[in-house]
Amino acid sequence: MDTFRLLAKIAVVLCLIVVVLGAWVRLTDAGLGCPDWPGCYGQILVPEDPGAAAAWPERPLESGKAWREMIHRYAAATLGLLIVALAIMGWRGRERTGQPVVLPMALLALVIFQGMLGMWTVTLLLKPLVVTAHLLGGMTTLALLFWLARRPAPTAQPAGAGLRKFVVVGLVALAFQIVLGAWVSTNYAALACPDFPTCQGRMWPTMDFSGGFDPWHGLGIDYEGGILHNAARVAIHVTHRLGAVVVAVILGLLAWRAWQHPGLKRAAGMVAAALVIQLALGVIIVMTSLPLPLATAHNGMAALLLLAVVNLNKVVRIEN
Repeated sequence: MDTFRLLAKIAVVLCLIVVVLGAWVRLTDAGLGCPDWPGCYGQILVPEDPGAAAAWPERPLESGKAWREMIHRYAAATLGLLIVALAIMGWRGRERTGQPVVLPMALLALVIFQGMLGMWTVTLLLKPLVVTAHLLGGMTTLALLFWLARRPAPTAQPAGAGLRKFVVVGLVALAFQIVLGAWVSTNYAALACPDFPTCQGRMWPTMDFSGGFDPWHGLGIDYEGGILHNAARVAIHVTHRLGAVVVAVILGLLAWRAWQHPGLKRAAGMVAAALVIQLALGVIIVMTSLPLPLATAHNGMAALLLLAVVNLNKVVRIEN
């Protein structure tokens, strides 16, 4: 295995860890554990003396939250350095046949933008639009790193043009569902419907879609804990549920169609398995009132489902 691809695989694993850490930070309300950026109360490490937080009287030091936020930042910074190394290696080896160049450079641009989003997440006080974009940037980085690192074996028989288009549809549908999931999380709407399959005892409760999906509520607003009223949060939650049904149908059909090709059985099975686990987690966390381990696992499984669908996209594009 060449050094470039080995480094890319390490970056994939680290990126997955960063995504899960980000979910852990968000779900434990630690997104503002450090009210400044890139340091924490003006220091590289979380300060031990509460007096160090005197300049931020509105944000008293909570060491647990601060450390969770900084661990995520340290991991993200390490990932950024790996991506910088991949971009340098790709550029230096650009004359070699088969050496990826464009994708490593695109990843470098993306991770720089991710750093800016991380800063704005703090400075704009957890604004949902920014936090959602930050989560999507992390998922996109993960998918692109996986595409860079994955070197699939040839399939036993070529996939038809119809299946190649279908896997793209599946990927797009999943991307929209991840957006909805991020919007649920960043607007604190995960518990807006505490029952299943009904929501607050009704199949179609009172909902405010315009309020729930208003992307901009102005600046200077502290979004920690959410600012939306009940009907708006319910609209977000129900939309995510409906999206899950649509995506489950699309990915289920995609996995079934891909299973018909001998060379795609493994990739199709991975999509089906990840889909079933993710759906089960979604139901369980509602019925158990969002326990932290399961809620974090739901975010991590979304990332693994994304990788499974990206993997299927990669495999069906091999020319035989």
